[in-house]
Amino acid sequence: METIKIDQLKDELTFTGDLFIDSNFLVLPHTAQVTEDLIKALKEWDFNEFNCTGGISLGGDIGLSNNGNDEKSGPAAKIGQSVIEAFENSKKAFTGNNDKARMAVIEGVYNEYMNYINSLFTRYVTHNEIDLNELSDTVKELCVFIKDNKRFMLRINPDTEHKEHNFIVIHAMRSTVLSLAIGLQLHLSISKLIELGMATIIHEIGMVRLPPQLYMTDRKLSGGEKAQIYTHPVLGYEIAKNMQCPMSIQLAVLEHHEKENGTGYPRQLTGDKISSYAKIIAVACAFEAITSNRSYKEGRPLFDAILELLKNEGHPYDDQIIKALLYTVSLYPIGTYVFLKNGKCAVVVDVNQDNPRLPIVQMLTETEKDGTPKLVQTNTDSCAIIRVLNQKETKDVVNSIKQAEELKAKKEAEKKALEPETSSQEAENQAPEQTNKIILEPPSPAVSVEPPKVNKDGEEEIDISMFE
Repeated sequence: METIKIDQLKDELTFTGDLFIDSNFLVLPHTAQVTEDLIKALKEWDFNEFNCTGGISLGGDIGLSNNGNDEKSGPAAKIGQSVIEAFENSKKAFTGNNDKARMAVIEGVYNEYMNYINSLFTRYVTHNEIDLNELSDTVKELCVFIKDNKRFMLRINPDTEHKEHNFIVIHAMRSTVLSLAIGLQLHLSISKLIELGMATIIHEIGMVRLPPQLYMTDRKLSGGEKAQIYTHPVLGYEIAKNMQCPMSIQLAVLEHHEKENGTGYPRQLTGDKISSYAKIIAVACAFEAITSNRSYKEGRPLFDAILELLKNEGHPYDDQIIKALLYTVSLYPIGTYVFLKNGKCAVVVDVNQDNPRLPIVQMLTETEKDGTPKLVQTNTDSCAIIRVLNQKETKDVVNSIKQAEELKAKKEAEKKALEPETSSQEAENQAPEQTNKIILEPPSPAVSVEPPKVNKDGEEEIDISMFE
């Protein structure tokens, strides 16, 4: 139950739950809009505080709430302290070579930063302000974090993210990680990376000025409704301008839906007339949008997204930015599960800067002698990638590994409980127990996956000659 103050009520604001004065007096039903007349009437009757079963909404049932981070009012309130602390704590936590533990720490920082973006949007909606200095500081920390942990950050799957967040918040976070990773590939200076990150975080902020029913619906929009959606870059530009953002950030927010071929909006700009930050954000957003679930469609595999962008049909995106994306995530994007020529399955964990067609993979059922994950450089011979696993195969593989890990942990716990206590010297003399490995059968060819075209070496043929 959230507490809502009268000062937080604004015309056209909606909530993800019912708004009450007390258990018997309903002020505003779920998703209905606040009106000026309602605010005036509540003030006349001296009602200053309300209870809400949800939170302030930017659209539909997945809304924004302050999560206790917005207790203070006025420009002095700080909402980014927790994410700064998360960055600092992560530095102390990175010890040893345990990739699984490191991934858990990185997911924690990722989710904490998404909470920060959530609070930033909520702060704007409720107080009409954005602390640009704080935003700059947190983005600077994020740039360094992504530089040091790119292969882990890019593996975070949207299915594992907090579903209580509005999709605009999730989109802002994922697009920002991609934009900054592309910016690092392009060797942008730290000052430009910070501006790029700030711009990407707020690039969709104009949406908060529109009725949430427009962008949360799964029905086809009318012409008039589409026209309203097309105004959000201008609305976002006005917000960025009023917040006194640098001109480079204002233009990025305004132009992130422009296309190289002039078919974008709101000004149908072409080529070099579009700002460089907007070009990066456009590609990052396109990749994110293709792979993410929305109320009106299911996300497609990462491999499908990179292929669609590589084709660049009609040339809507800058070739150099797409090339930078390719060398950032690889042809088989980080996080993609693949079937190798040697009959084994693996997951792509890093890009090969010399050849994005031959990424680095982590074997799913093998480890090094010290127990660390076994990383392999793919090639055009025995370790060639034959094809990408489809979504069903990927889920089956992930579930199999999870079940095996749980079974192994259970057996070890049971064995430990039955064994008598031994001295440390005896424990050292005991031979390590050999654990059983999961042997995954090759994915069935009967699965509805269109066979890829392969060359004589068994490598899938994909044309990326335009980038060579």
